[in-house]
Amino acid sequence: MASADVAKAVARVAVGAPRNGIQNVAGPEVLRLDEWGRVALAATGDTRTVVVDPTAGIFGVVRGDVLTAPRDAVLATTSYREWLAR
Repeated sequence: MASADVAKAVARVAVGAPRNGIQNVAGPEVLRLDEWGRVALAATGDTRTVVVDPTAGIFGVVRGDVLTAPRDAVLATTSYREWLAR
């Protein structure tokens, strides 16, 4: 997440009514780790290829949405591509 999006989310909670709980905040998109790499390389004009190893460690075997924010999370507005472009 972009730091500006995090700051906005913290400010909303700080001035809002007591939550008596947690406010989850997440980026606006879900990307696989290999996609993050491809986007980052493309943003800098790097033409290298990202190769996926499905047997690699914990992130190679994690399936589904276990690493994503819950449905009630506040979603930030700045995408990874937009953040890289800045």
